[in-house]
Amino acid sequence: MSAKTFLDTNIVVYAHDRSSGKKHKIAKEIVKKLWQKRMGVLSTQVLQEFFYIITMKIEDPLELSKAKVAIEKLLQWQVVVNDGQHILQAIEIHNKYRYSFWDSLIIQAAISGHAEILLTEDLQSGQVIDSVKIINPFE
Repeated sequence: MSAKTFLDTNIVVYAHDRSSGKKHKIAKEIVKKLWQKRMGVLSTQVLQEFFYIITMKIEDPLELSKAKVAIEKLLQWQVVVNDGQHILQAIEIHNKYRYSFWDSLIIQAAISGHAEILLTEDLQSGQVIDSVKIINPFE
């Protein structure tokens, strides 16, 4: 991955969730490559959702201390802080593309982080929104 790439929560979760099988292997490799190239982008929303899911919702939840360490490492990436302007822009994306507000906020964070690619399994793969291409890495 040589392009600046925003990761949706599901990709980060799969990279840490060994019980997710093939998706774990794919996501772990994506994260590894983005670390090496320093091209990864996240948002505060992704980090918040990641913590909740990885400690409460997966088959073998991480201990809080391990989840904290994972987040400390991810904070070394570029992190987009969602502010009021991002919320207003996400509402526009929600209105125009009919994605949920939360998905629209992910898209807006990718745009604000100047990512070229948004990796997610939740949105329409191949779609381009304001120069960000949405890609499902599991297809």
